[in-house]
Amino acid sequence: MMVSESKVKVRYQETDQMGVVYHANYLVWFEIGRTDFIEELGFQYHEMELSGYMSPLIDADMQFKQPLRYGQTALVKTWLEAYDGLRVTYGYEVQTPDGQTAVTGHTKHVCVKKENFKPVSIRKVFPEWHEAYERAKGE
Repeated sequence: MMVSESKVKVRYQETDQMGVVYHANYLVWFEIGRTDFIEELGFQYHEMELSGYMSPLIDADMQFKQPLRYGQTALVKTWLEAYDGLRVTYGYEVQTPDGQTAVTGHTKHVCVKKENFKPVSIRKVFPEWHEAYERAKGE
Protein backbone atom coordinates (compact mmCIF):
# COMPACT_ATOMS: atom_id res chain seq x y z
CA MET A 1 0.00 0.00 0.00
CA MET A 2 1.29 3.41 -0.99
CA VAL A 3 1.56 6.04 1.78
CA SER A 4 2.32 9.67 0.99
CA GLU A 5 3.97 11.89 3.61
CA SER A 6 3.54 15.67 3.83
CA LYS A 7 5.07 18.01 6.39
CA VAL A 8 2.98 20.91 7.66
CA LYS A 9 4.38 23.59 9.96
CA VAL A 10 1.77 24.75 12.47
CA ARG A 11 1.15 28.45 11.93
CA TYR A 12 -0.05 30.75 14.71
CA GLN A 13 -3.35 31.50 12.95
CA GLU A 14 -4.15 27.76 12.93
CA THR A 15 -4.31 27.59 16.73
CA ASP A 16 -7.20 28.33 19.06
CA GLN A 17 -7.46 30.05 22.43
CA MET A 18 -6.03 26.94 24.11
CA GLY A 19 -2.90 27.18 21.94
CA VAL A 20 -3.56 24.00 19.99
CA VAL A 21 -4.45 23.47 16.34
CA TYR A 22 -8.11 24.33 15.77
CA HIS A 23 -9.95 21.19 14.64
CA ALA A 24 -11.17 22.50 11.26
CA ASN A 25 -7.58 23.03 10.12
CA TYR A 26 -7.04 19.28 10.01
CA LEU A 27 -9.38 19.11 7.00
CA VAL A 28 -7.09 21.59 5.23
CA TRP A 29 -4.10 19.41 6.15
CA PHE A 30 -5.97 16.34 4.86
CA GLU A 31 -6.35 18.18 1.55
CA ILE A 32 -2.63 18.93 1.47
CA GLY A 33 -1.93 15.23 2.03
CA ARG A 34 -4.49 14.15 -0.56
CA THR A 35 -3.08 16.54 -3.17
CA ASP A 36 0.45 15.28 -2.51
CA PHE A 37 -0.79 11.67 -2.75
CA ILE A 38 -2.43 12.36 -6.13
CA GLU A 39 0.71 14.11 -7.38
CA GLU A 40 2.86 11.16 -6.27
CA LEU A 41 0.60 8.98 -8.43
CA GLY A 42 1.55 11.25 -11.35
CA PHE A 43 -1.63 13.34 -11.64
CA GLN A 44 -2.74 16.92 -11.02
CA TYR A 45 -6.19 17.56 -9.56
CA HIS A 46 -6.54 20.83 -11.48
CA GLU A 47 -6.19 18.89 -14.74
CA MET A 48 -9.29 16.90 -13.77
CA GLU A 49 -11.15 20.18 -13.29
CA LEU A 50 -9.90 21.54 -16.62
CA SER A 51 -11.37 18.48 -18.34
CA GLY A 52 -14.82 19.21 -16.87
CA TYR A 53 -14.84 16.99 -13.77
CA MET A 54 -14.46 17.46 -10.03
CA SER A 55 -14.10 15.22 -6.99
CA PRO A 56 -16.20 16.71 -4.17
CA LEU A 57 -16.03 15.58 -0.58
CA ILE A 58 -19.10 13.58 0.45
CA ASP A 59 -18.07 12.43 3.93
CA ALA A 60 -15.36 13.20 6.50
CA ASP A 61 -14.47 12.05 9.99
CA MET A 62 -11.66 12.76 12.44
CA GLN A 63 -10.51 11.37 15.76
CA PHE A 64 -8.36 13.54 18.01
CA LYS A 65 -5.64 11.86 20.08
CA GLN A 66 -2.87 14.40 20.90
CA PRO A 67 -2.64 18.19 20.46
CA LEU A 68 -0.32 19.93 18.05
CA ARG A 69 0.89 23.43 18.87
CA TYR A 70 2.21 26.54 17.16
CA GLY A 71 5.76 26.10 15.87
CA GLN A 72 5.62 22.32 15.67
CA THR A 73 5.82 20.46 12.38
CA ALA A 74 3.16 17.84 11.74
CA LEU A 75 3.60 14.84 9.48
CA VAL A 76 0.47 14.01 7.46
CA LYS A 77 0.39 10.44 6.19
CA THR A 78 -2.15 9.76 3.43
CA TRP A 79 -3.18 6.51 1.77
CA LEU A 80 -6.02 5.00 -0.22
CA GLU A 81 -8.37 3.41 2.28
CA ALA A 82 -10.95 2.19 -0.26
CA TYR A 83 -11.70 2.54 -3.95
CA ASP A 84 -14.45 0.92 -6.01
CA GLY A 85 -14.21 2.70 -9.37
CA LEU A 86 -16.70 5.37 -8.29
CA ARG A 87 -15.95 6.35 -4.67
CA VAL A 88 -12.51 7.07 -3.25
CA THR A 89 -11.80 6.99 0.49
CA TYR A 90 -8.51 8.43 1.69
CA GLY A 91 -7.12 7.61 5.12
CA TYR A 92 -5.00 10.02 7.16
CA GLU A 93 -2.77 10.00 10.19
CA VAL A 94 -1.33 13.26 11.48
CA GLN A 95 1.69 12.78 13.70
CA THR A 96 3.40 15.02 16.25
CA PRO A 97 7.12 15.79 15.82
CA ASP A 98 7.98 12.86 18.13
CA GLY A 99 5.90 10.41 16.07
CA GLN A 100 2.79 10.21 18.25
CA THR A 101 -0.57 10.05 16.54
CA ALA A 102 -2.32 13.41 16.89
CA VAL A 103 -5.31 12.88 14.57
CA THR A 104 -6.66 10.11 12.38
CA GLY A 105 -9.41 10.43 9.82
CA HIS A 106 -10.95 9.64 6.47
CA THR A 107 -12.49 11.60 3.61
CA LYS A 108 -14.72 10.10 0.95
CA HIS A 109 -15.04 11.56 -2.55
CA VAL A 110 -16.83 10.88 -5.82
CA CYS A 111 -16.01 12.07 -9.31
CA VAL A 112 -18.74 14.22 -10.89
CA LYS A 113 -19.34 16.18 -14.07
CA LYS A 114 -18.68 19.83 -13.31
CA GLU A 115 -21.73 21.04 -15.25
CA ASN A 116 -24.37 18.99 -13.40
CA PHE A 117 -22.65 17.25 -10.45
CA LYS A 118 -23.76 13.83 -11.72
CA PRO A 119 -21.43 11.04 -10.57
CA VAL A 120 -19.27 9.34 -13.17
CA SER A 121 -17.14 6.23 -13.14
CA ILE A 122 -13.46 7.02 -12.62
CA ARG A 123 -12.75 3.66 -14.22
CA LYS A 124 -14.37 4.86 -17.49
CA VAL A 125 -13.59 8.60 -17.54
CA PHE A 126 -10.05 8.48 -16.10
CA PRO A 127 -8.71 4.97 -16.79
CA GLU A 128 -5.13 6.02 -15.93
CA TRP A 129 -6.25 7.26 -12.49
CA HIS A 130 -8.23 4.05 -12.02
CA GLU A 131 -5.16 1.92 -12.70
CA ALA A 132 -3.01 4.07 -10.39
CA TYR A 133 -5.59 3.81 -7.59
CA GLU A 134 -5.71 0.04 -8.00
CA ARG A 135 -1.91 -0.12 -7.73
CA ALA A 136 -1.89 2.26 -4.74
CA LYS A 137 -4.27 0.01 -2.81
CA GLY A 138 -1.62 -2.66 -2.93
CA GLU A 139 -4.09 -5.52 -3.22
